[in-house]
Amino acid sequence: MDILSSLNVLWILLVLIVLATIFIYNGLIRTRTRVKEAWSDIEVQLKRRYDLIPNLVSTVKGYASHEQGVFEDVTNARANALSAGSKDEKAQAENALSGTLKSLFAVAENYPDLKANQNFLDLQSQLTDTEDKIQAARRFYNSIVMDLNTRVQTFPTNFLARIFGIGQEEFFGVESEAEKSPVEVKF
Repeated sequence: MDILSSLNVLWILLVLIVLATIFIYNGLIRTRTRVKEAWSDIEVQLKRRYDLIPNLVSTVKGYASHEQGVFEDVTNARANALSAGSKDEKAQAENALSGTLKSLFAVAENYPDLKANQNFLDLQSQLTDTEDKIQAARRFYNSIVMDLNTRVQTFPTNFLARIFGIGQEEFFGVESEAEKSPVEVKF
């Protein structure tokens, strides 16, 4: 009976280890999937922002046609953001785009007729809403990334994460103190 009891204990331990492995693995996969979903949410909002920018530039151009350098900067920053590859490159390009949008709105402040234009006001409102959604999506994404990175670094999940090739993800952040301030869209 002693051998039979020992065998039962070993089987129970083996089953518990297998169940724990399955539980940890599924948790890692769920978290990694949430990271992908959160990144997708950011990309949706960034696409919306990219679609608004040409209309905004065109509207401002009609009133401030001699501000060509600002328009080119915004257009180039948008193109760079669209073509950015990695999450780090995307974050840097987005920060640059935010900076050029600030200069575009600074130019717009000098034109009272533009500030009263309904099309401009509508675009301004949509961009403000989009910027808010981008910030919310960014916070959600970074929260989920923090959760995944914590799981990947803590015991015993770190062993299984390494075995199954699940690694840490990059945060989607801002670079400098100047870039941390929001795009000013109030008139």
